[in-house]
Amino acid sequence: MKTYLDALEFILKNGTLKHNRTGIDTISYFVYNMRFDLSKGFPAVTTKKLPWKAVVGELLWFLEGSTDERRLAEITFEQDRRNLKGKQTIWTANADKQGKDLGYINTDFCKELGPVYGSQWRKFGKTSSASTTGIDQITTIIDQLKNDQESRRIILSAWNPGQIEEMALPPCHIMAIFNITNNKLSCHMTQRSADMFLGVPFNIASYALLTSILAQICGLEVGEFVISLTDAHIYVNHIEQVKEQISRTPGKSPTLEMPGFYSLWELLLTKPSEYNLLNYSPQEVIKAPMAV
Repeated sequence: MKTYLDALEFILKNGTLKHNRTGIDTISYFVYNMRFDLSKGFPAVTTKKLPWKAVVGELLWFLEGSTDERRLAEITFEQDRRNLKGKQTIWTANADKQGKDLGYINTDFCKELGPVYGSQWRKFGKTSSASTTGIDQITTIIDQLKNDQESRRIILSAWNPGQIEEMALPPCHIMAIFNITNNKLSCHMTQRSADMFLGVPFNIASYALLTSILAQICGLEVGEFVISLTDAHIYVNHIEQVKEQISRTPGKSPTLEMPGFYSLWELLLTKPSEYNLLNYSPQEVIKAPMAV
């Protein structure tokens, strides 16, 4: 993951101080790209510990189509929500602040976020909570990957302009385009807003995992993951943590081990504990506050 450390260093040196909605200024750079060859190892950051179980749990939550933060807790911690009162996930703060402000149900057992990623991925264009209509982008993509491999239209979009105001958090990773070359599946993801220290390592791992999952379902090998960060930024209250991370020497990339599944239905029966990073030896966690 030297590629990621190089990005941190570049943005610190070349970014511009900017204001934003959170009230915490950032050092921001407009458009930064990174490439990772998934055939040479899984791109998990090694200079601090990646919250791997949270990565897997969130992705399975997206793929299931859920928008209830308490369902995310159930998937991530592999327990019934009745046993998870007070147990937080990476979406709890958004549910308790923006979700609640939007008037969505917010209790110990249900915390609705509105039509966020899961809704867009599985029911894009769905017009109300009672509606069953909408485009299932994931099943469409799987069909394309199996039956229309030369297509340049294998696209996953989370940005739905008609529903942005209904979302507790508008999508940061807004679009992914998939490509098959020589039986290898690659993914190019575009991210409109990128928290370089806290969010980006998580996003890289999530889309590398998504690419690996789709490749397995469709009988393909993995190729590259390419990420385009539009507003790539470091929060000013993360600068010391970023400098600490840059000073560390990255280790060898781990290998992804996944359970056996060959359909979306089988995938959704899997649990985060069944996904492992083999030979993953990260350095100590570097803590930093999240801007909400």
